[in-house]
Amino acid sequence: MIILLFGISNVGKSTVGKIVADTLKIPFYDLDDEIKKLYNITLEEFVSTGTLRERDEKRGRLIGNIIKNNDNCLIAVTPISHKEYFSDFLNMNNIIAIEITDSAKNIFDRLVFSDEDDNIYEDIEYKNLHKAHYIREIRADIAWFSKVYEKIKNKCSVNNLSPEQVAEKMIASYNLKKLLHIQ
Repeated sequence: MIILLFGISNVGKSTVGKIVADTLKIPFYDLDDEIKKLYNITLEEFVSTGTLRERDEKRGRLIGNIIKNNDNCLIAVTPISHKEYFSDFLNMNNIIAIEITDSAKNIFDRLVFSDEDDNIYEDIEYKNLHKAHYIREIRADIAWFSKVYEKIKNKCSVNNLSPEQVAEKMIASYNLKKLLHIQ
């Protein structure tokens, strides 16, 4: 069984996905990390190359390659705006797609930044100074991706739970142990 974890940036796909994969003892793939490895570039460089459509196509191809090479795994999927690059996967029998959702405020509270070398850092003062801007951007992402991800029927709301609680909720809600034949 392949688990595809969708959601907007900073919603918790990688953090929760890693916990779920570790709990289920299956391989974990963070699509951002796989892109960096495949193209030997930083995310900053990747998002500066080509068009969004071209980047989404590359992401979709990479998802396909990971699926082809794994019987069981979890993939934390970078937000993909062009659904034609992932929609075929949603119809495959060996795939369960789950979208992680949360409120704009909760996502803002977890917001972190990365530099040009993909090093993650927090800047609470800067973040709070530009709070209105970031909340607007997060709301716009939520609105946009709710349309893009409308065919993903499985939704898992973070709703201020810890990553461990979200992982536990996801495993239980979608019977992931049973789907993977795990005791």
